[in-house]
Amino acid sequence: QVQLVESGGGLVQTGGSLNLTCAASGRAYSSYAWAWFRQAPGKQREFVAAIRWIGGRTDYADSVKGRFTISRDIAKNMMYLKIDSLKPDDTAVYYCGASNRVSYTSRRRDDYNYWGQGTQVTVSS
Repeated sequence: QVQLVESGGGLVQTGGSLNLTCAASGRAYSSYAWAWFRQAPGKQREFVAAIRWIGGRTDYADSVKGRFTISRDIAKNMMYLKIDSLKPDDTAVYYCGASNRVSYTSRRRDDYNYWGQGTQVTVSS
């Protein structure tokens, strides 16, 4: 089992920045791919970014490319999402997910079998 806990969300103005953190415990080493998803009110959970735990290969949704940076610290079992140039459309609950089902940076929600409880990001205009 892998337990995930997100933190770092908050209320920021348009153009601001945030650093989200996902802390993993349990058998984190058994997960091959890690990702950030987000869910806005009334919308489905959507892919934001993913990273391979080993090797660090990354993938980003087109809507966040160039503004978001995903990274991880294997020694600390931590994953991060640096968010710059925030827009009101970025307002959502951000979830971190981990997968021991796939070894690539999947964009599919169903490929991730461990989830955190989410952290709220609100961007004011």
